[in-house]
Amino acid sequence: MQRYASDHHEPSIVIEGLAKSFGQLEAVHPLSLSIGHGELFGLIGPDGAGKTTLLRMLTSLLLPTAGGARVEGLDVVRDYRALRLILGYMPGRFSLYQDLTVRENLEFFASVFGTTMAEGYSLIRDIYGQIERFEGRRAGKLSGGMKQKLALSCALIHRPRILFLDEPTTGVDPVSRREFWDMLQRLQEQGLTIMVSTPYMDEASRCGRIALMQSGHILQVDSPEGIKASYPHTLWAVRSERMIPLLTDLRQSPEVETAYSFGESYHVTLRSGSQGVEALRTSLRRAGHSSVSIEKISPSVEDCFMALHPSAS
Repeated sequence: MQRYASDHHEPSIVIEGLAKSFGQLEAVHPLSLSIGHGELFGLIGPDGAGKTTLLRMLTSLLLPTAGGARVEGLDVVRDYRALRLILGYMPGRFSLYQDLTVRENLEFFASVFGTTMAEGYSLIRDIYGQIERFEGRRAGKLSGGMKQKLALSCALIHRPRILFLDEPTTGVDPVSRREFWDMLQRLQEQGLTIMVSTPYMDEASRCGRIALMQSGHILQVDSPEGIKASYPHTLWAVRSERMIPLLTDLRQSPEVETAYSFGESYHVTLRSGSQGVEALRTSLRRAGHSSVSIEKISPSVEDCFMALHPSAS
């Protein structure tokens, strides 16, 4: 099993005031961040948050408007040729050759980096082994989950020192999502530095640290547990037999600070904390809700995102 090591004493990724504008649109506001060697780091945020733009700058595919960044000690602008040899990148949209077979795609990407499938096979054995029996099938005919495994294999075939993945589990089924994250965890355990973006807040728990991102800003950086521990409110899950009008009634209640839909309930914070629970229950009964459940719950990463960016709710 390959172990990854770095020749540099500084973190694997160092970002200093990096920003990108497209005309008047500031896609990424100036941000600074460092990611250590062997980290599995998540960029978490909805579509349009700036995740793809940030990853494209870090992989030398997009020039920054301001600031700079170093990846494995290499400047993303000046050293782009050397950088591209030591990183693996999996873009959000399936970008392999649809008319080539599984094996032909892998052999092609190996040849681009001056290596062979045989030389890189030990690293991708666990991943490629799951689709190897389909190696004669055209890539365009694969299922979503198999396409992602092939794309990951192609991104790893040259044995990179760092891996960037842009929303790799978008559009795949829940089982394939879980399998994909299991594969990333095994790669991270070998010492590979991984930076992955996702709009799925529930995937944050698979990362060592995460950055919550919205509208080109980094809102918070911490471990998933640290972010949840910093949640500043008491959170309540509220349900009733009349769920459709309940959200409107909650938002009109003077006791309620915030209320938004979350699964089969509404997540609510109160202006007066725990003291407001009975007043809220009374208010909802007056509004016609005869059976009301108000349960104290622990916040998720998504709840923390909502607290940091209230307009998202």
